[in-house]
Amino acid sequence: MDDTNALLKIISKDFELADELNEGQLRETLVTTFAYLIDADFQKLLQILYRADVDQYKLKELLENTNSNSAEVIADAYIARQKAKIETWKKYSP
Repeated sequence: MDDTNALLKIISKDFELADELNEGQLRETLVTTFAYLIDADFQKLLQILYRADVDQYKLKELLENTNSNSAEVIADAYIARQKAKIETWKKYSP
């Protein structure tokens, strides 16, 4: 399984995704979804980030020190955390 497929598999636990997305399309989908959650269901956003184990302190720092859209920062942090999980799995799985 390549990294993009592994990324889609792990993220699909939190979101309904199309089967064939490249990483750019995945990011755009997540940015749109996180923008919606920021406005409409902030509690659900927090639950998703908590389950994904996104570092809240690092995320807060990123949000405070950027001119980027909050949804983009959150999506990038979420994707980075999921990629880190995949790398850990690859490192320690037989």
